[in-house]
Amino acid sequence: MKIHDQKTFFFTGVRAALGLALFSGFLSGAVPLRAQDSRPGPMAPPPADKAVRRVGNAVDPDVPLPAAPEEIIRKFTEKEERYVEARTHFWYRKTLRLQEFGGDGKPAGQIEITTEPAITADGKAYSRIVGQPVSTLKSLRLEPEDLESLALIMAYPVTASLRAKYDLRYAGKEQLDEISCYVFQVHPKAVERGRPYFDGILWVDDKYLEVVKTYGKWVTDLGPVHSPTLPFTMFETYRENVEGKYWFPNYASSDDTLHFKSGDMPVRLTIKWTAYKRISPPAPEKPAAPPAAPAKPKP
Repeated sequence: MKIHDQKTFFFTGVRAALGLALFSGFLSGAVPLRAQDSRPGPMAPPPADKAVRRVGNAVDPDVPLPAAPEEIIRKFTEKEERYVEARTHFWYRKTLRLQEFGGDGKPAGQIEITTEPAITADGKAYSRIVGQPVSTLKSLRLEPEDLESLALIMAYPVTASLRAKYDLRYAGKEQLDEISCYVFQVHPKAVERGRPYFDGILWVDDKYLEVVKTYGKWVTDLGPVHSPTLPFTMFETYRENVEGKYWFPNYASSDDTLHFKSGDMPVRLTIKWTAYKRISPPAPEKPAAPPAAPAKPKP
């Protein structure tokens, strides 16, 4: 298998960071739910059998700018910052599916796992696998932990605190379902060895100024970041509206190709986040009871 050689620092570091962020909200207790308003719900993801749509990186210089583009950017990046914190107060399930495709373009095998947040008896956060994953993969041999590492893509790439790290350019308008969107191209001003930055596109609701979809990759000075064993770099991520005020990830997809001596094999990764709900701190798992002391012999 010929796969790009890439350091693993990103995935190991982000695994720890995401685990900490996820459970910091649980420790603050439950908050009452707010009723949904009439605003749009989840973005409709593409059908599972369709490839991710590639989007060009060129910005048309003739596209007319909206009024006060910097004010638009300021408002949606501030909301992104709030979403990062708000999402730590929610429980959700995450389902990952990796598919292989044959020469006929049809799925030839897959592995799927579902995880949910949990906490150990000593207070450590981790993702608990729900059920028993079953693999029908023909060419790849993966453990559930390998697949889980692929889901460690950051949900909110351009927050207010990171705004200065990026160049954002208005690229026009586009209709996504019933939502009219501003489209912004995003590029890091500089790349670093130890920290990945987003390079891609944001779709921003032109009425509420909220990011509803992203498409792009994470880059360092070594190039695009990906798993040490699989090539996925470009992710198209749709969001859903939760409680009428938060846009959380709902569906992400990435298509790529593995190169074998026998030929190329298309592969697809999809990630679904479902059942968002506010939750009290999860109860720690009870440690195993110590074995009973042997009965003392009677004199």
